[in-house]
Amino acid sequence: MSHLLYFLFLLFVSFISSCTTTKIYSSYGEKEVLPLNKFQWNQPTKNPSCFSQKSRKENGATILEMKHRDYCSGQIRDWNKRFQKRLVSDDIQVRSLQSRIRNMISGQIQDLSQTQIPLHSGIKLQILNYVVTVELGGRNMTVIVDTGSDLTWIQCQPCKLCYNQQEPIFNPSLSTSYQAVPCNSSSCQSLELTTGNFGVCGNDPPTCNYLVSYGDGSYTRGELAHDRLILGTTPVDSFIFGCGRNNRGLFGGASGLLGLGRSDLSLISQTSDMFGGRFSYCLPSTETEASGSLILGGDSTVYKNSTPVTYTRMVPNLQLSTFYFLNLTGTSIGGVALQAPGFGKGEILIDSGTVITRLPPSIYRAMKTEFLKQFTGFPTAPGFSILDTCFNLSGYEEVNIPTIRMHFEGNAELAVDVTGIFYFVKTDASQVCLALASLSYEDEVGIIGNYQQKNIRVIYDTKEEQLGFAKETCGPL
Repeated sequence: MSHLLYFLFLLFVSFISSCTTTKIYSSYGEKEVLPLNKFQWNQPTKNPSCFSQKSRKENGATILEMKHRDYCSGQIRDWNKRFQKRLVSDDIQVRSLQSRIRNMISGQIQDLSQTQIPLHSGIKLQILNYVVTVELGGRNMTVIVDTGSDLTWIQCQPCKLCYNQQEPIFNPSLSTSYQAVPCNSSSCQSLELTTGNFGVCGNDPPTCNYLVSYGDGSYTRGELAHDRLILGTTPVDSFIFGCGRNNRGLFGGASGLLGLGRSDLSLISQTSDMFGGRFSYCLPSTETEASGSLILGGDSTVYKNSTPVTYTRMVPNLQLSTFYFLNLTGTSIGGVALQAPGFGKGEILIDSGTVITRLPPSIYRAMKTEFLKQFTGFPTAPGFSILDTCFNLSGYEEVNIPTIRMHFEGNAELAVDVTGIFYFVKTDASQVCLALASLSYEDEVGIIGNYQQKNIRVIYDTKEEQLGFAKETCGPL
């Protein structure tokens, strides 16, 4: 009889445990613990601000504090809606990027004088997510950081059409060092490669006009100019940028964009004498009010990495020379190396302005299959937008999830942070998805997005033509 009572007691304990929050562990493969209660999107007690951020100089490096754009937008009433719109917008942005790449390969360049600006009644959220504060013409400007763009631009007065930004709009007439760029200058001619559009001459005086358009209907249009830029405490005289008189889009209240691409007009090219064409960043988590850093120049002693830096070469592409291409040679899930036809082609780019990593179908299928093999026993949930591998984890306080690693030519490795493996479509964890997506076709260009770059020191060395990765918990300066 006592054995029967003990058995019933065990059944009762088992029943009670199944009705409460659960911890799941598995011994299969390499796994990391993801505490689900870490993802609490509570409103801060006061309005968050990303402006007047910290900066410092150390060992010849200029270090700027980075923030995620969501925490520069004031109070957010509906986090579910914000996360879902971010995915939809990311899909639009990537489609635009693929179209831009196809046009550059085919040699189709737009003539600005004949371009019709697309106006949309409902502009989607921009997804260029990380911002830093710089000084231009004596005024602090908070700008979005984007390695997939080249021209730095800000909104300028007088403004024919401007979106709402938190800082006052830049007034060129108040800067003693501001000058418009003439239309016959080499900088104006560089716009073709920098923006995909020809520069054209304005009237009285004949200044150089530019256009940058984005696939979601957002755009900036104005005159090319130069002024004194200060990065932390480092001055850059006669820095060339776009003074936007006609701008449309939701850029999270930022004043403009900082272009970190590879063309002649990018920040990296214009400051190559100062910083040697070398920069790095550590992107903070999107789920907390964390901060990261953008480091221009310097040596590795200013990094706070917890693992050694591993380098891979930048793959040259004459037709797409402004992008950063790498050769993805393999991936592994939970320590299991995968095979797929899409590996080793040297056609994946790394981009701080794309959120979710996009992979050729053959690679994505291999990763999805192995992930589902190792992450078992959890209730499924419907897919959303570009994400099709989703789970309902609302009944768990933490889960063990398989590690994800990306391997590159030269034995370089990007170990995806545990916060970059799942995307929370719903904040209660009832719809949590594998944060990877498939391209439509095998010959499209893959993209490593910023969601998989969180808590990684990513090092760009354009002089040595190499790119490095190391683990680093992004923190304040």
